[in-house]
Amino acid sequence: MKKLYRYSRLLISFFIIAFLVPVLHGQSERKSKQGYEKTYDKLSKKVDQERIKEGVYYISEDPLPRRVLNWTRQGQTISSLEEADIWIIDQLRKSGYKPDLDSTKVRAFGRDTSKPLAHQYASPPENSPYYTANNIIVTKQGSENPGDLIIIIAHKDSQSWIPSPGANDNAIGTCGALELAMVLKKYKPKHTIKFIFCNEEHTPWTSVTAAANIKSSGNDVLALINMDGIGVKGPSQAGQLTNVTRYTSPEGERLADMMAMLNTKHALGLQQSKYLSKQPGDDDGSFIKAGFPWSVLNIGSMPYADPNYHTEEDKADKVDYTNAAVTVKLTLAAVLWLDQNGRP
Repeated sequence: MKKLYRYSRLLISFFIIAFLVPVLHGQSERKSKQGYEKTYDKLSKKVDQERIKEGVYYISEDPLPRRVLNWTRQGQTISSLEEADIWIIDQLRKSGYKPDLDSTKVRAFGRDTSKPLAHQYASPPENSPYYTANNIIVTKQGSENPGDLIIIIAHKDSQSWIPSPGANDNAIGTCGALELAMVLKKYKPKHTIKFIFCNEEHTPWTSVTAAANIKSSGNDVLALINMDGIGVKGPSQAGQLTNVTRYTSPEGERLADMMAMLNTKHALGLQQSKYLSKQPGDDDGSFIKAGFPWSVLNIGSMPYADPNYHTEEDKADKVDYTNAAVTVKLTLAAVLWLDQNGRP
Protein backbone atom coordinates (compact mmCIF):
# COMPACT_ATOMS: atom_id res chain seq x y z
CA MET A 1 0.00 0.00 0.00
CA LYS A 2 2.82 2.39 0.88
CA LYS A 3 4.46 1.77 -2.47
CA LEU A 4 1.14 2.36 -4.24
CA TYR A 5 0.63 5.55 -2.22
CA ARG A 6 4.10 6.85 -3.13
CA TYR A 7 3.54 5.92 -6.75
CA SER A 8 0.21 7.76 -6.76
CA ARG A 9 1.81 10.87 -5.29
CA LEU A 10 4.59 10.79 -7.88
CA LEU A 11 2.06 10.36 -10.66
CA ILE A 12 -0.03 13.26 -9.40
CA SER A 13 3.10 15.42 -9.08
CA PHE A 14 4.11 14.55 -12.63
CA PHE A 15 0.73 15.55 -14.05
CA ILE A 16 0.72 18.78 -12.02
CA ILE A 17 4.17 19.72 -13.34
CA ALA A 18 3.24 18.68 -16.89
CA PHE A 19 0.18 20.91 -16.69
CA LEU A 20 1.57 23.89 -14.78
CA VAL A 21 4.89 24.39 -16.60
CA PRO A 22 3.30 25.18 -20.00
CA VAL A 23 0.67 27.34 -18.30
CA LEU A 24 3.26 29.32 -16.35
CA HIS A 25 5.46 29.59 -19.45
CA GLY A 26 2.51 30.89 -21.44
CA GLN A 27 1.69 33.39 -18.72
CA SER A 28 5.32 34.56 -18.71
CA GLU A 29 5.30 35.01 -22.48
CA ARG A 30 2.02 36.94 -22.38
CA LYS A 31 3.35 39.12 -19.55
CA SER A 32 6.53 39.81 -21.56
CA LYS A 33 4.55 40.77 -24.66
CA GLN A 34 2.22 42.98 -22.63
CA GLY A 35 5.22 44.62 -20.97
CA TYR A 36 6.82 45.28 -24.35
CA GLU A 37 3.67 46.77 -25.85
CA LYS A 38 3.04 48.96 -22.82
CA THR A 39 6.62 50.21 -22.85
CA TYR A 40 6.60 50.86 -26.59
CA ASP A 41 3.29 52.71 -26.49
CA LYS A 42 4.60 54.94 -23.71
CA LEU A 43 8.03 55.67 -25.20
CA SER A 44 7.02 56.03 -28.85
CA LYS A 45 4.84 58.99 -27.87
CA LYS A 46 7.98 60.76 -26.67
CA VAL A 47 9.66 60.76 -30.09
CA ASP A 48 9.79 64.47 -30.92
CA GLN A 49 9.98 65.28 -34.63
CA GLU A 50 10.54 68.97 -33.99
CA ARG A 51 13.48 68.25 -31.66
CA ILE A 52 15.05 66.08 -34.37
CA LYS A 53 14.57 68.89 -36.90
CA GLU A 54 16.08 71.52 -34.61
CA GLY A 55 19.14 69.32 -34.12
CA VAL A 56 19.65 68.81 -37.85
CA TYR A 57 19.46 72.55 -38.50
CA TYR A 58 21.91 73.20 -35.66
CA ILE A 59 24.63 70.85 -36.95
CA SER A 60 24.16 71.32 -40.70
CA GLU A 61 23.11 74.95 -41.14
CA ASP A 62 23.23 77.36 -38.20
CA PRO A 63 25.56 77.69 -36.38
CA LEU A 64 27.43 74.73 -37.95
CA PRO A 65 27.30 74.63 -41.75
CA ARG A 66 29.30 71.36 -41.78
CA ARG A 67 31.10 68.93 -39.45
CA VAL A 68 34.72 68.20 -40.36
CA LEU A 69 38.13 68.18 -38.73
CA ASN A 70 39.88 70.03 -41.55
CA TRP A 71 37.85 73.26 -41.37
CA THR A 72 37.32 75.82 -38.63
CA ARG A 73 34.65 78.51 -38.58
CA GLN A 74 35.81 82.10 -38.57
CA GLY A 75 36.45 83.26 -35.03
CA GLN A 76 36.65 79.72 -33.62
CA THR A 77 39.71 77.86 -32.33
CA ILE A 78 38.47 74.30 -32.86
CA SER A 79 37.19 72.48 -35.94
CA SER A 80 33.52 72.36 -36.84
CA LEU A 81 33.37 68.62 -36.05
CA GLU A 82 34.79 69.26 -32.58
CA GLU A 83 32.08 71.90 -32.13
CA ALA A 84 29.46 69.33 -33.14
CA ASP A 85 30.96 66.84 -30.69
CA ILE A 86 30.61 69.34 -27.87
CA TRP A 87 26.96 69.91 -28.78
CA ILE A 88 26.19 66.16 -28.93
CA ILE A 89 27.93 65.55 -25.60
CA ASP A 90 25.98 68.41 -24.04
CA GLN A 91 22.66 67.00 -25.26
CA LEU A 92 23.53 63.59 -23.84
CA ARG A 93 24.60 65.01 -20.50
CA LYS A 94 21.35 66.98 -20.24
CA SER A 95 19.55 63.65 -20.61
CA GLY A 96 21.51 62.18 -17.72
CA TYR A 97 24.17 60.23 -19.64
CA LYS A 98 27.90 60.22 -18.97
CA PRO A 99 29.53 60.08 -22.42
CA ASP A 100 32.83 58.29 -22.97
CA LEU A 101 35.27 59.00 -25.80
CA ASP A 102 37.70 56.86 -27.71
CA SER A 103 40.07 58.30 -30.27
CA THR A 104 41.45 57.44 -33.70
CA LYS A 105 44.05 59.24 -35.78
CA VAL A 106 42.43 60.14 -39.09
CA ARG A 107 42.97 62.28 -42.16
CA ALA A 108 40.61 64.16 -44.43
CA PHE A 109 39.94 62.56 -47.79
CA GLY A 110 41.45 64.06 -50.92
CA ARG A 111 39.33 65.00 -53.93
CA ASP A 112 39.47 63.62 -57.48
CA THR A 113 37.46 65.91 -59.75
CA SER A 114 37.72 63.46 -62.65
CA LYS A 115 35.12 61.28 -60.91
CA PRO A 116 31.35 61.89 -60.77
CA LEU A 117 30.58 64.58 -58.18
CA ALA A 118 29.08 62.27 -55.54
CA HIS A 119 32.14 60.00 -55.65
CA GLN A 120 35.03 62.43 -55.81
CA TYR A 121 36.57 61.38 -52.50
CA ALA A 122 40.09 60.03 -52.88
CA SER A 123 43.01 58.90 -50.75
CA PRO A 124 44.45 61.67 -48.57
CA PRO A 125 47.19 63.66 -50.30
CA GLU A 126 50.72 62.73 -49.34
CA ASN A 127 51.88 64.47 -46.15
CA SER A 128 48.33 65.61 -45.31
CA PRO A 129 47.86 66.18 -41.57
CA TYR A 130 46.41 63.75 -39.07
CA TYR A 131 43.62 64.74 -36.69
CA THR A 132 42.22 63.13 -33.57
CA ALA A 133 38.67 61.91 -34.19
CA ASN A 134 36.47 60.79 -31.30
CA ASN A 135 33.69 58.28 -31.00
CA ILE A 136 31.11 59.50 -28.48
CA ILE A 137 29.71 56.53 -26.57
CA VAL A 138 26.99 56.27 -23.93
CA THR A 139 25.97 53.06 -22.21
CA LYS A 140 22.85 51.84 -20.42
CA GLN A 141 23.96 48.81 -18.40
CA GLY A 142 21.79 45.71 -18.68
CA SER A 143 20.36 44.17 -15.52
CA GLU A 144 20.29 40.53 -16.68
CA ASN A 145 22.63 40.17 -19.67
CA PRO A 146 25.15 43.03 -19.39
CA GLY A 147 27.67 41.37 -21.72
CA ASP A 148 25.20 41.26 -24.64
CA LEU A 149 25.06 44.62 -26.38
CA ILE A 150 22.31 46.26 -28.40
CA ILE A 151 24.03 49.04 -30.33
CA ILE A 152 22.68 52.07 -32.17
CA ILE A 153 25.37 53.71 -34.28
CA ALA A 154 25.38 56.82 -36.51
CA HIS A 155 28.19 58.79 -38.11
CA LYS A 156 28.18 62.43 -37.11
CA ASP A 157 30.69 63.95 -39.55
CA SER A 158 30.03 65.42 -42.99
CA GLN A 159 32.18 65.05 -46.10
CA SER A 160 35.80 66.08 -45.53
CA TRP A 161 36.61 66.61 -49.25
CA ILE A 162 33.73 68.92 -50.23
CA PRO A 163 31.90 71.65 -48.25
CA SER A 164 28.64 69.72 -47.89
CA PRO A 165 26.26 70.45 -45.00
CA GLY A 166 25.64 66.69 -44.76
CA ALA A 167 22.05 67.09 -43.59
CA ASN A 168 20.76 63.77 -44.94
CA ASP A 169 24.24 62.25 -44.76
CA ASN A 170 24.20 62.10 -41.83
CA ALA A 171 22.93 64.85 -39.53
CA ILE A 172 19.51 63.18 -39.68
CA GLY A 173 20.88 59.82 -38.54
CA THR A 174 22.89 61.52 -35.80
CA CYS A 175 19.85 63.38 -34.49
CA GLY A 176 17.68 60.28 -34.88
CA ALA A 177 20.10 58.27 -32.71
CA LEU A 178 20.28 61.16 -30.26
CA GLU A 179 16.48 61.22 -30.06
CA LEU A 180 16.44 57.50 -29.29
CA ALA A 181 18.93 58.05 -26.48
CA MET A 182 16.73 60.79 -25.03
CA VAL A 183 13.56 58.69 -25.29
CA LEU A 184 15.26 55.72 -23.60
CA LYS A 185 16.97 57.72 -20.85
CA LYS A 186 14.79 56.25 -18.04
CA TYR A 187 14.32 52.80 -19.56
CA LYS A 188 15.92 49.98 -17.56
CA PRO A 189 17.18 47.37 -20.04
CA LYS A 190 17.87 43.68 -19.53
CA HIS A 191 20.71 43.82 -22.06
CA THR A 192 23.26 46.62 -22.28
CA ILE A 193 22.32 49.33 -24.76
CA LYS A 194 25.07 51.44 -26.35
CA PHE A 195 24.83 54.52 -28.51
CA ILE A 196 27.91 55.21 -30.65
CA PHE A 197 28.32 58.48 -32.54
CA CYS A 198 31.22 57.86 -34.91
CA ASN A 199 33.00 59.35 -37.94
CA GLU A 200 32.83 57.90 -41.45
CA GLU A 201 33.73 60.78 -43.78
CA HIS A 202 37.38 60.88 -42.70
CA THR A 203 39.78 57.97 -43.00
CA PRO A 204 40.04 55.48 -41.34
CA TRP A 205 36.49 55.10 -40.06
CA THR A 206 36.25 55.35 -36.29
CA SER A 207 33.60 52.61 -36.19
CA VAL A 208 36.50 50.21 -36.83
CA THR A 209 38.01 51.35 -33.52
CA ALA A 210 34.67 50.95 -31.72
CA ALA A 211 34.18 47.42 -33.08
CA ALA A 212 37.74 46.39 -32.16
CA ASN A 213 37.34 47.71 -28.62
CA ILE A 214 34.12 45.77 -28.11
CA LYS A 215 35.73 42.65 -29.55
CA SER A 216 38.67 42.92 -27.15
CA SER A 217 36.31 43.45 -24.22
CA GLY A 218 34.85 39.98 -24.73
CA ASN A 219 31.29 41.30 -25.05
CA ASP A 220 28.94 40.12 -27.77
CA VAL A 221 26.82 42.30 -30.03
CA LEU A 222 23.28 40.98 -29.70
CA ALA A 223 22.31 43.35 -32.51
CA LEU A 224 23.56 46.57 -34.11
CA ILE A 225 21.45 49.05 -36.05
CA ASN A 226 23.18 51.73 -38.10
CA MET A 227 21.12 54.89 -38.69
CA ASP A 228 22.45 56.55 -41.84
CA GLY A 229 20.27 58.60 -44.17
CA ILE A 230 17.02 57.63 -42.46
CA GLY A 231 14.03 58.70 -44.52
CA VAL A 232 16.16 59.73 -47.49
CA LYS A 233 14.70 58.95 -50.91
CA GLY A 234 14.53 60.14 -54.50
CA PRO A 235 12.09 62.68 -55.98
CA SER A 236 9.84 59.89 -57.33
CA GLN A 237 9.16 58.78 -53.74
CA ALA A 238 8.35 62.23 -52.38
CA GLY A 239 5.51 62.11 -49.86
CA GLN A 240 6.01 58.41 -49.15
CA LEU A 241 7.31 56.94 -45.88
CA THR A 242 10.17 54.60 -46.69
CA ASN A 243 12.73 52.51 -44.88
CA VAL A 244 15.10 49.87 -46.16
CA THR A 245 16.92 47.52 -43.80
CA ARG A 246 20.10 46.55 -45.59
CA TYR A 247 21.78 43.36 -44.47
CA THR A 248 24.86 41.36 -45.41
CA SER A 249 24.56 38.14 -43.40
CA PRO A 250 21.78 35.58 -42.74
CA GLU A 251 21.64 36.95 -39.19
CA GLY A 252 21.13 40.43 -40.58
CA GLU A 253 18.26 39.21 -42.75
CA ARG A 254 16.52 37.95 -39.62
CA LEU A 255 16.83 41.43 -38.16
CA ALA A 256 15.42 42.89 -41.39
CA ASP A 257 12.43 40.53 -41.18
CA MET A 258 11.96 41.58 -37.55
CA MET A 259 11.83 45.22 -38.70
CA ALA A 260 9.08 44.36 -41.19
CA MET A 261 7.13 42.52 -38.49
CA LEU A 262 7.36 45.48 -36.10
CA ASN A 263 6.37 47.97 -38.81
CA THR A 264 3.20 45.94 -39.38
CA LYS A 265 2.59 45.27 -35.69
CA HIS A 266 2.60 48.96 -34.80
CA ALA A 267 0.95 50.15 -38.05
CA LEU A 268 3.77 52.64 -38.61
CA GLY A 269 2.94 53.02 -42.29
CA LEU A 270 6.48 52.64 -43.62
CA GLN A 271 7.08 51.08 -47.00
CA GLN A 272 9.47 48.69 -45.29
CA SER A 273 11.75 46.53 -47.40
CA LYS A 274 15.04 44.68 -47.12
CA TYR A 275 18.13 44.77 -49.31
CA LEU A 276 20.98 42.27 -49.53
CA SER A 277 24.43 43.78 -49.84
CA LYS A 278 27.10 41.37 -51.07
CA GLN A 279 29.88 43.12 -49.18
CA PRO A 280 29.86 44.65 -45.68
CA GLY A 281 29.78 48.43 -45.89
CA ASP A 282 29.32 51.59 -43.83
CA ASP A 283 29.58 51.51 -40.04
CA ASP A 284 27.52 48.34 -39.68
CA GLY A 285 30.07 46.72 -41.99
CA SER A 286 32.86 47.57 -39.54
CA PHE A 287 31.13 45.37 -36.97
CA ILE A 288 30.39 42.55 -39.41
CA LYS A 289 34.09 42.47 -40.36
CA ALA A 290 34.96 42.34 -36.64
CA GLY A 291 32.87 39.17 -36.25
CA PHE A 292 29.48 40.60 -35.25
CA PRO A 293 27.07 39.43 -37.98
CA TRP A 294 23.88 40.67 -36.27
CA SER A 295 24.36 44.12 -37.82
CA VAL A 296 22.12 46.05 -40.23
CA LEU A 297 21.56 49.50 -41.69
CA ASN A 298 18.29 51.46 -41.60
CA ILE A 299 18.25 53.87 -44.55
CA GLY A 300 15.56 55.59 -46.59
CA SER A 301 16.35 54.05 -49.97
CA MET A 302 18.65 51.43 -51.45
CA PRO A 303 20.25 51.99 -53.86
CA TYR A 304 20.63 55.39 -52.22
CA ALA A 305 18.42 57.75 -54.22
CA ASP A 306 19.22 61.19 -52.77
CA PRO A 307 20.13 63.47 -55.72
CA ASN A 308 22.14 65.67 -53.33
CA TYR A 309 24.33 62.85 -52.01
CA HIS A 310 27.85 64.07 -51.19
CA THR A 311 27.17 67.53 -52.63
CA GLU A 312 26.86 71.08 -51.35
CA GLU A 313 23.07 70.83 -51.78
CA ASP A 314 22.60 68.26 -48.99
CA LYS A 315 20.82 70.87 -46.86
CA ALA A 316 18.56 70.79 -43.81
CA ASP A 317 15.48 72.02 -45.71
CA LYS A 318 15.61 68.93 -47.94
CA VAL A 319 15.21 66.44 -45.08
CA ASP A 320 11.95 64.49 -44.69
CA TYR A 321 11.55 64.88 -40.92
CA THR A 322 8.23 63.04 -40.77
CA ASN A 323 9.77 59.98 -42.40
CA ALA A 324 12.81 60.20 -40.13
CA ALA A 325 10.68 60.37 -36.98
CA VAL A 326 8.71 57.26 -38.01
CA THR A 327 11.98 55.42 -38.68
CA VAL A 328 13.13 56.42 -35.19
CA LYS A 329 9.92 54.83 -33.83
CA LEU A 330 10.63 51.64 -35.79
CA THR A 331 14.19 51.53 -34.46
CA LEU A 332 12.86 52.12 -30.94
CA ALA A 333 10.53 49.14 -31.38
CA ALA A 334 13.48 47.03 -32.54
CA VAL A 335 15.58 47.96 -29.51
CA LEU A 336 12.77 47.17 -27.07
CA TRP A 337 11.82 43.93 -28.84
CA LEU A 338 15.42 42.72 -28.85
CA ASP A 339 15.88 43.66 -25.22
CA GLN A 340 12.77 41.86 -24.02
CA ASN A 341 12.71 38.91 -26.43
CA GLY A 342 16.29 38.38 -27.62
CA ARG A 343 17.32 37.71 -31.19
CA PRO A 344 14.60 36.82 -33.68
